[in-house]
Amino acid sequence: MTAQDTTFTPSRRGFILTAVAVGAGFAVGCAPSGTKDPRALFGPFIRIGADNLVTVVAKHIEFGQGTHTGLAAIVAEELDADWSMMRAESAPADPAVYFNTFFGPGSMGTGGSTAIANSWEQLRKAAAGARMMLVSAAAKEWGVPEGEITLKSGVLSHASGKQARFGELAGAAAKMPAPTEPKLKSPEDFTLLGTDAITRLETHEKVTGAQAFTIDTKPEGARTALIARAPKFGATVKSFNADAAMKSPGVVKVVQVDSGVAVVATDFWSAKKGRDLLNVEWDFAKAETRSSDELFTLFRSLAVTKGPQAVHASGDVEAGFRNAKRVIEHVFEFPYLAHATMEPMNAVAQIAGGKVQIWTGSQFPSIDLATAAKIAGVKPGAVKINTLQAGGSFGRRANFQADFVADAVAVAKAIGDGKPVLVQWTREDDMAGGKYRPMVVHKVAAGLDGKGDIVAWRHVIVSQTILAGTPFAPPNEADPGVVEGTHKSPYFKAIPNADVTCHYAEVGVPVLWWRSVGHTHNAFVMEHMIDQCARAAGADPVAYRRKMLKDAPRHLGALNLAVEKSGYPRKLPRGHAYGVAVHESFGSVVAQIADVSLAGGMPKTHKVTVAFDCGVAISSDMIRAQAEGGLGYGLGAALYGKVTLKDGVVEQTNFDTHPVLRITDMPQVETYIVKSANPPSGVGEPGTPPIAPAVANAVLALTGKPTTKLPFKQA
Repeated sequence: MTAQDTTFTPSRRGFILTAVAVGAGFAVGCAPSGTKDPRALFGPFIRIGADNLVTVVAKHIEFGQGTHTGLAAIVAEELDADWSMMRAESAPADPAVYFNTFFGPGSMGTGGSTAIANSWEQLRKAAAGARMMLVSAAAKEWGVPEGEITLKSGVLSHASGKQARFGELAGAAAKMPAPTEPKLKSPEDFTLLGTDAITRLETHEKVTGAQAFTIDTKPEGARTALIARAPKFGATVKSFNADAAMKSPGVVKVVQVDSGVAVVATDFWSAKKGRDLLNVEWDFAKAETRSSDELFTLFRSLAVTKGPQAVHASGDVEAGFRNAKRVIEHVFEFPYLAHATMEPMNAVAQIAGGKVQIWTGSQFPSIDLATAAKIAGVKPGAVKINTLQAGGSFGRRANFQADFVADAVAVAKAIGDGKPVLVQWTREDDMAGGKYRPMVVHKVAAGLDGKGDIVAWRHVIVSQTILAGTPFAPPNEADPGVVEGTHKSPYFKAIPNADVTCHYAEVGVPVLWWRSVGHTHNAFVMEHMIDQCARAAGADPVAYRRKMLKDAPRHLGALNLAVEKSGYPRKLPRGHAYGVAVHESFGSVVAQIADVSLAGGMPKTHKVTVAFDCGVAISSDMIRAQAEGGLGYGLGAALYGKVTLKDGVVEQTNFDTHPVLRITDMPQVETYIVKSANPPSGVGEPGTPPIAPAVANAVLALTGKPTTKLPFKQA
């Protein structure tokens, strides 16, 4: 079933009970009176049908990371369900019920690798409660004590020979009182979680091509629109002539919206041909017109002074440097990076009868709802979002402006005929459309004593802030998206004198979080500097880290597992070297040891051994998949990734000028999961930050030269 089939509309009393239950972290109860859903409802998250199918209503979007499967697995474990009978569907966009508990009430969204972590206790309690209600229903029907009933793989049994599957008891069970404190399984009793028995729920649809994405969605009467967008950020439409476009076959209307001029047509290619014929004059008065070289010059000039935003401070840094026997100092430069999702941004919107309906891969439904309502001039309750699976995001679909949703609603409003419209970004629109990982410059100095230990650390970060002007901007604190990975680094426990600060540069290029956000550049700087300090001390880089991380047991555990499984420091083939990196992000610690050689001046990564500490493992297979995917994403960016500007115009517009990792560059990856009883933590992003410094550290071992600019391929 799709999202539009599953709207859960409780009565006022039912809504209050549900909200209280969700707030307490437990969401299971009887179906609201008057519901027409043929399945028994166990709160807003679990539904059981007469056909024995157990459907988990997922409050988080599925865009390839396996969230729906992971959420279903949590329920299946506590419910003792048959995995083959599990299903998942997107929750209706209802921030009051389906909010992200880490973001707070009213904030429905997926991000920061929080989907599994924030749903862990919530879904376990919901499933455990549903299990108890099923047992109670069976006991009542069979006239036996509840304690004599067993449940396994979706079948309830009694020693008398009585048996029933979920579907036979679901209706009666849903009427049972919901337990206030359902008993949860102990992790050692898990039989499903952490195993390879958990298979992706949407595999069949994706393999057969049946999976529908926004780009495939065309409600009856829908047209397609493409928007002519300004060639420079901040420019606006001065005037336009649509005569030639309107004469192009298939074009039905041309309208101006805030983001540019939209050409509406019967299909994509007709809209594109019509857009190509538009004559738009742009107003560049407020546009960003600087080139990347000018921006880097600005950033470097800021980096020579202490930043106004404090990140970390300890000891007496000046005294530490005075007493240092050797100082290692570098300026590191990182370019803008595009998300480059396989499915460019898009949304379908329809405004009719005072109501708005949207079909899209909605990553932040609470923001999308509010934005759509404001543009359409209706109350949020008049907006319905049908959340579809999306062809990737890496953070791009979660933005404060809800830009692609805003596009669709604005065009639908401008057309004004009540028909739905798909606003589709082209690859070029998407690549040159901003919302990049920020450009960043780091200036770092490390002072070493006579033994090679780091006794002083001075660090200035220069970037754009992602949170400026938003309700999420922390007062008087550095933007986490800029400093995370340096802030609270475990290495500072071993460095007595350290000062880390941050500058925010004023630039007109829109920026956004990118897979693992600030960790991408901060991990690189920290890990590459540590390797250089180890080299200066004449120490093995693993031994050097072990000494510095003695008070960071999770980092040590991951590092030691990666070392053990990689065979480090076993001799490699001639011309190869190991590169080591270990980093914590989104609650998980990942260590990577890369086997690297050089070919034509570029690093060639042959094999990477990964140790992943993400708390309780939900699905071993999905953890390995995300470890490989995150590593590949980070490696491609490290080798080739950059977005540059020439006089304010983006130079990379498609994969011919913005290459991504090819299969020939993907190394062999072996992933090992650290055994843990801690609650699950992030998996989708933590595999990305360590790979670039691991490769750079291998290059350092091969050449003796540090890498101070990414990507590795500069020309």
